[in-house]
Amino acid sequence: MGYILNIETATKNCSVALAKDGETIFCKEIAEEGYSHAERLHVFIEEIIKEAGITFKDLSAIAVSQGPGSYTGLRIGVSAAKGLCYALEIPLIAVDTLQSLASQVTVSSGLIIPMIDARRMEVYSAVFTPNFEQKREVLAEIITENSFENFQETLYFIGDCSEKCKSVLTKENFVFLDKVVYPSAKGMSVISFEKFKINDTVDVAYFEPYYLKDFMVTSSKK
Repeated sequence: MGYILNIETATKNCSVALAKDGETIFCKEIAEEGYSHAERLHVFIEEIIKEAGITFKDLSAIAVSQGPGSYTGLRIGVSAAKGLCYALEIPLIAVDTLQSLASQVTVSSGLIIPMIDARRMEVYSAVFTPNFEQKREVLAEIITENSFENFQETLYFIGDCSEKCKSVLTKENFVFLDKVVYPSAKGMSVISFEKFKINDTVDVAYFEPYYLKDFMVTSSKK
């Protein structure tokens, strides 16, 4: 089995991981307020290939985070992934961003709620079982004290918006991780490998990121 290069750029975290048989062997990532993905991504890719002692021809597939997330971040990641797939003539694998974020939680019961900040009190979220099976669809939702009230199980929240949600989501069955956690290419390795084994790939020419919301362009106030 060859190598799979995983690319994650859906949030502030610019992340690249090289995996073999579903195991991450190299990872480079940085989370910055300025969204330096355009400057960092290709550098990370080249550095990982060099450090692994392989060539681009050793790659069997490219996996990319499909969203939801930052419009610009997703465009950068998908464009890079497509370019590599075209040049190397290898398949493209799309990985759900919230599923890979949920995979960073290890629990035996309850439900996992991965959340990505979508400005103000809005988040992108989904609901997964401890086995990372999706129990509720992805939504762009405004968090209120009534959010997730239909779930009686213990809910484990993970993501980059815990601080703004803690003061609103206060029910006894709500558990927040103590730190900010971004989607990472490391969390894609197992998922992309399983997809590769069953030939679950996307069309390189026509694949588009899952933005969930329309891209909003605002005019300058100057």
